[in-house]
Amino acid sequence: MTDTNTTDSDSTKSVVIERTFDAPMPLVWAMWTDADHFAAWYGPTGARIPVAKMDVTVGGKRHVCMEMDTPNGAMQMWFVGEYLEVSPHTRLVYTESMSNADGDVMTAGDMEMPEGMPTTTKVIVELTDRNSKTAMVMTHVGVPADSPGAQGWNMALDKLTAHITDAA
Repeated sequence: MTDTNTTDSDSTKSVVIERTFDAPMPLVWAMWTDADHFAAWYGPTGARIPVAKMDVTVGGKRHVCMEMDTPNGAMQMWFVGEYLEVSPHTRLVYTESMSNADGDVMTAGDMEMPEGMPTTTKVIVELTDRNSKTAMVMTHVGVPADSPGAQGWNMALDKLTAHITDAA
């Protein structure tokens, strides 16, 4: 597997999740790089993705809206980022920052998040063929391993597993 070292080597500041999917690498890759597939699974249980704009090229931009129902009505969270590495079927690296609907980056303070949360995080997706199955290691650098973000990623990846089954 490719080395996932980052400038922040403290593993408590990263969510790292490993999954194996009963699907070929091109299909799992498409789940991360095709906007329609991505919108079908991304986000925790109950989340909807009404907007997923993704230019999956090095330097390409992404703009995603995650929407969830709350007791006070629908809540939207917007994210922007840039693709840093795109190695088809094997490795995808992109930045992620909270934003407004116009794509303007918002700080953790702007979003009333805990102090010390980084404005920009990095997502690393690594895929490896395992006898017609695909092993995936997803690392989200800058999101603490014990944070709600880790739970959200696990829920999203459960949805990804179901979507892969439906798409296969």
